[in-house]
Amino acid sequence: MRTAPRARGRPRSNPLPRREQLRIAKRAQRQRERAAGVVLCQVRLRKPTSERLRYALSVPGFEERLRAFLDEETIEVTAHPQLRLLCWNRADRFIPAAEAFSLYERNWRFVDQAALAPAERALIDRLTRRFGKGVLLNA
Repeated sequence: MRTAPRARGRPRSNPLPRREQLRIAKRAQRQRERAAGVVLCQVRLRKPTSERLRYALSVPGFEERLRAFLDEETIEVTAHPQLRLLCWNRADRFIPAAEAFSLYERNWRFVDQAALAPAERALIDRLTRRFGKGVLLNA
């Protein structure tokens, strides 16, 4: 009497095909990441830089230092009311810090200094020290 050949590999614990199981698992992972505020950011970099960045992301505290670097190099326009008024004709949410300083310096006559929030005043002082060597022209 012949017996049926045994199936190879792992025993089936789920009636769904493997491809469908993977699709469901990936969807669940994306939902967990979305709930945690994590998004995929694809960036084109040269290979040595991308390898270093991939490694650096695994170092504890790197993300906080990266955030501090981005805060130094880019300015969120919507977070500063007077800067937002100066950028009325721009659609960008972020601008380079040097460009923000240049905008403040060139258009200082349009800045309502009485309405400057302490955070925006601190930003202007920081940009002035960094890019203007402590001097804001036209002020």
